[in-house]
Amino acid sequence: MPSYAIKHITRYTYAAEVIDCANQIMLYPLEDERLEVLRHEIMISHDSGTAHETIINTFVDHFGNTVGMFTVLQPHTVLVIESVADVVTRPIQFPMDELPADQQWANLRALQHDLAFIDFLTQEAFPAADEVKAILSGLVSEVDKPLKNALVLSEYVFDNFQYQQGVTNVETPAEEIWRLKAGVCQDFAHMLLALLRMVGIPARYVSGYVCPKAEGVRGAGATHAWVEAYIPFYGWLGLDPTNNCIVNDGHVRVAIGRNFPDCTPVKGTYKGTGSHRLDVSVVIDGGQNDAAAEPQHLFSYSRDVKDQHNPEPGQAPTNSYRRHLEMQMQQQQ
Repeated sequence: MPSYAIKHITRYTYAAEVIDCANQIMLYPLEDERLEVLRHEIMISHDSGTAHETIINTFVDHFGNTVGMFTVLQPHTVLVIESVADVVTRPIQFPMDELPADQQWANLRALQHDLAFIDFLTQEAFPAADEVKAILSGLVSEVDKPLKNALVLSEYVFDNFQYQQGVTNVETPAEEIWRLKAGVCQDFAHMLLALLRMVGIPARYVSGYVCPKAEGVRGAGATHAWVEAYIPFYGWLGLDPTNNCIVNDGHVRVAIGRNFPDCTPVKGTYKGTGSHRLDVSVVIDGGQNDAAAEPQHLFSYSRDVKDQHNPEPGQAPTNSYRRHLEMQMQQQQ
């Protein structure tokens, strides 16, 4: 059974001091019969200069994910969220897929009004839906079983979309991804979600980590995303369109949902400048590692966010909370 030591660091660096920082984190590995969590710690640090242990409150959401909530009230310019986990994974049991195709498709049609599956069958607004369905008509058929169709669609995304960083962001809709024919793992996942749901196969988004056993695996060094398709009389089967594979013991789930917003690893709000830098690093070792050790490489993902109220270079950042109060005062005059 493979074991992995996963270290995930998220660092926010703000252009000026911010306060009242409230955050939601989804960084807790989903333990089940295929994943055992031996150890998991989350450490929060910031440069407020005050010795204070940040309390993380947790709850389980509608999809079964563990969600953490914490706040940093003190003024700070740097916030670091560090998650360290030691896990053991087990191989999946592949579907036998013995029942006739018509019986399996009938089972899927019966799920269309099942509350447990409606969220995973609802299609995102997609203006190019007719164009996509025309292509799907040449790819899938109910003569074939749902599993075969799901694998064909995953391979279609892998073959027809270019893995390219920087052309999309977390808010890019499926319509634009379809036009670009490019993106990263979350875009590949969103595209496969749309295709599976169009043909009546329930599909859900998965956020987590891919633990490479060989060079060339896409998605290493950052959080990864893939899809789980519901296979009749079997259950949920993970499909990774970014790497064109069935998910097995090299993937670690952290969150599941309808789409990326349901599974965002870190998100929050604060009072202060809108200008900040986000750096993310994920280091995965095939065994135990030192939780206190700093990764010996640069952050694998970085993004600079500019204050929308100060688009010109050289301007001092605006305090967004102060601007909000000024707008309220103007409205009252």
